[in-house]
Amino acid sequence: MTTPLLPRLPVPALQVPTLAHGTFDLATDAPSTFSVVVFYRGLHCPICAKYLLELGRLMADYEQRGVKVVALSSDGQERAQLMADKVNSPSLRFGYNLPLATAREWGLYTSAGRGQTSIGIEEPAVFSEPAVYLVRPDGSLYYGAVQTMPFARPHFDELLSAIDFAVAKDYPARGEYTGSV
Repeated sequence: MTTPLLPRLPVPALQVPTLAHGTFDLATDAPSTFSVVVFYRGLHCPICAKYLLELGRLMADYEQRGVKVVALSSDGQERAQLMADKVNSPSLRFGYNLPLATAREWGLYTSAGRGQTSIGIEEPAVFSEPAVYLVRPDGSLYYGAVQTMPFARPHFDELLSAIDFAVAKDYPARGEYTGSV
């Protein structure tokens, strides 16, 4: 069972190898505004490839705002490289070998593989479903969108606008209330 992360509280540790940018360690990433952590399903997911293409196209916009971005999955290095080749965005960090236990700590849903996808690529035996998180430089959660399916994800251009608003208005993270209702 997944447990949602709470805004304004520290997120779990996250450290994974990347294809071309050394080891990604959220604790030492040091963005000036936010880290965007994009969990994707893996190479087998054609929707993920399209989604990451959008992100790759906007990388300069994120970098101009002091935002650091990483896209990661539980795929191994070879499959992660194939996805990175599809996306063709050298500034987008691709993490791989995400332990499924870590995915669960982050509140991600997991699915059992069901054979080949519509693009003829075998699904892993078990993999995590997508999520997008904004993490403040102090390691606390600002925003999270966790999916049970690959469909209807947050748009990265809208996320840029949200970041602009949050920074300009010093808007607090919401969804933090855990008292009785």
